[in-house]
Amino acid sequence: MIGEDKLIHFSGVEMGQACTVVLRGASHHVLDEAERSLHDALCVLSQTVNDTRVLLGGGWPEMVMAKEVDELARKTPGKKSHAIEAFSRALVAIPTIIADNAGLDSADLVAQLRAEHHKEGCNAGIDVISGSVGDMAELGISESFKVKQAVLLSATEAAEMILRVDEIITCAPRKREDRM
Repeated sequence: MIGEDKLIHFSGVEMGQACTVVLRGASHHVLDEAERSLHDALCVLSQTVNDTRVLLGGGWPEMVMAKEVDELARKTPGKKSHAIEAFSRALVAIPTIIADNAGLDSADLVAQLRAEHHKEGCNAGIDVISGSVGDMAELGISESFKVKQAVLLSATEAAEMILRVDEIITCAPRKREDRM
């Protein structure tokens, strides 16, 4: 029994066999959201099975990339350095969002994370359970390389498309005919 519903639970299914996941929720909206989350998790899992490479999680990859991009911006002369710095800020937005979504002080955590990443061989990321910066390797927090790569490529391509727009064309509003 779950609540007022009777369910039959099958166990001992061999690996590779089909299984059923039963979702329950207070409303259709909650169920739809749970189904979407489960679908996303299964998609990430299937991609990770196909390509077993993983990265440390908790904002670690974005901070490593942001550090290298900042270094490139310092070496780049002219206006291009501003665009490179903006890309670095966009990368740092990911750990900020992780902290914000967990209800943590993102400004403080990202500042701590940035300081940690200036140390050699750093594995620091945001540990949302403890609400602090932690070692992602010790905590076992990882994410799929293939999913991270797809997210970064699509975000970068979208930013490039926006930057390539030469001119925004606007039309004057149509004049309405008086119908009186």
